[in-house]
Amino acid sequence: MKPWKFGNRPKTMAVAMTILVGAAGFGVARASQTLFSGNTHATLKLADPNEGPSKTGFAPIVKSVLPDVVNISTSKVVRAQAELPEGMFDDPFSRQFFGPGFNNRPQNPRSRREESLGSGVIVSPEGYIITNNHVIEGATDVRVTLSNKRQLQAKVVGADSKTDIAVLKMEGSGYPAITIGDSSNVQVGDYALAVGDPFGVGQTVTMGIVSAMNRGNLGIEDYEDFIQTDAPINPGNSGGALVNDRGELIGINTAIISHGSGGNQGIGFAVPVNLARQVMDQIMDHGKVTRAYLGIVVQDVTPAIARAMGQNELHGALVGDVKVSGPAGNAGLERGDIILEINGRPVSDSRELRMNISMMKPDADVKLRILRDGKQSDKTVKLGELPTQKEQAKAEDGTSKDALEGVTLENLDAESAKELGLSPNTKGVIVTEINPSSPEADSGLRRGDVIQEVNHQPVRNVSELNEAIRMAGKNPLLLVNRQGSTLFIAA
Repeated sequence: MKPWKFGNRPKTMAVAMTILVGAAGFGVARASQTLFSGNTHATLKLADPNEGPSKTGFAPIVKSVLPDVVNISTSKVVRAQAELPEGMFDDPFSRQFFGPGFNNRPQNPRSRREESLGSGVIVSPEGYIITNNHVIEGATDVRVTLSNKRQLQAKVVGADSKTDIAVLKMEGSGYPAITIGDSSNVQVGDYALAVGDPFGVGQTVTMGIVSAMNRGNLGIEDYEDFIQTDAPINPGNSGGALVNDRGELIGINTAIISHGSGGNQGIGFAVPVNLARQVMDQIMDHGKVTRAYLGIVVQDVTPAIARAMGQNELHGALVGDVKVSGPAGNAGLERGDIILEINGRPVSDSRELRMNISMMKPDADVKLRILRDGKQSDKTVKLGELPTQKEQAKAEDGTSKDALEGVTLENLDAESAKELGLSPNTKGVIVTEINPSSPEADSGLRRGDVIQEVNHQPVRNVSELNEAIRMAGKNPLLLVNRQGSTLFIAA
């Protein structure tokens, strides 16, 4: 706030100063107070200290919710590859002793500790907390700070990266717990309060409305059914509570769209509490989340596709591909079918179909109404269990064990090569993830490396690489393409 600017009005300034001094000296009155300065006076109307809170405010609701929201601080050890300064050992004298390309050789990795902060919501007196997976992902130490500033250790019960939900547990019981609402009853225009404890500065509350429901196809998570709100969700509020005007939990604050500013732009997203509860139930019951599986690739029916099929308007999910031995393939679904209904309920788009299937149990029977060649028919599909990415890779490779322990590999395609700045014709296998505790973490192999040879033998896919490493035995020599330059690594 800018200070008052009086200009050349010393008399007015004196009056104002007199009023302020007078206010300090008079104390607090119950109804009104008159301040005098020369021939002028000012009558102040004071609030009744016995008056209760405004009936239209959210103070009572906020007061009941704040003890249920916690700050979460995590730390993890990250291995960082030591880099030599650019140009070091690149002069003729150094090359004579160390050889060309010495700078490209992998150096000994260093470890550093990374810390991050987020929020969480206590959902049961037994000390269970729901937060975001990205708040605790990879953490070796998780600490919770309650609203009374008490700090406790927490363990990760389980997490689901596909919905960005994680469950934590504090020791003991008797904790305050939030009231769980029903997100299926939330409507656009409802009041929404975002509660969090960002950066450890203390609990904060922001207010807005529900801007939209069932937001998806944003590329934030694999399974998206977000509540959109304009209640500011600032950095550090991830994992905090989105509550309605009754103080009931309706969502877990997860993400914002900031257009590069890093701050709130009035577009925030929360995972609906019904979805978060389902994830928590599965983690509590099975230690992981299992999802049903149709074995198809689906896409939205655009107006152009509808016209091409001779339809003016058409909803549903278009089957772009069918896994031959998958549940849908076994039930007779074909590429080009349009799924119109699932168990009698209309399907508006591919996102809705994927969400509905993901919330069903594996081995359940589902009835699909499809459109094929202008005719509708019903198909009953016995759902399977969605395989993990690792299981899918193994199935495609026809192998049962990874040759490089703790290293996740994918076949390099033209699109991935372009993203890495390589020629679209580059062949090899891309390293997508390395477990920091695996032996290969010390070899110098990095995420984003493209393995092109094993013991001077070219490899074009994961299957060939695994076979080549098994044939090579101990300490195979890998030729790695790293950002367009090649180097050898002993795995």
